[in-house]
Amino acid sequence: MNGKTFRMLGLALGLMAPLGLTAAWAESATADGQLQKIDSAGGKVTIKHGPIKELDMPDAMTMVYRVKDPAVLKAVKAGDKVRFELDHDSSGYVVTRIEKK
Repeated sequence: MNGKTFRMLGLALGLMAPLGLTAAWAESATADGQLQKIDSAGGKVTIKHGPIKELDMPDAMTMVYRVKDPAVLKAVKAGDKVRFELDHDSSGYVVTRIEKK
C-alpha cells in the first residue's frame, strides 16, 4: 500500500468510529464456568470456562480475572459451577457478577 491508501484508510476509520462502526468485539459477556481458585485478599478468581466468542475467546481456557466487588466472593467457593459476567475494558477483563449455578 502506498501513503495515499494509508491516509484514505485512516480517514475512513476516523469517520466510522463516532458512529460505532469499528470492527471490535463486545465489551461484556455472560458465561458459565467452574471456580478453580479464589483470592479474596487480591480480589481475583481463577475460572475454567468454555469459549466466550463475544469477547474474542474462541477456545476453552482457565484464566485469572479481577473481580469488581470482592464481597461477591463470599457466596462462592473453589469447585463451584458458576455463571459470571465478564467485562473488557482498557485495563483488561473484570468479573462484574458471579453466582453459583
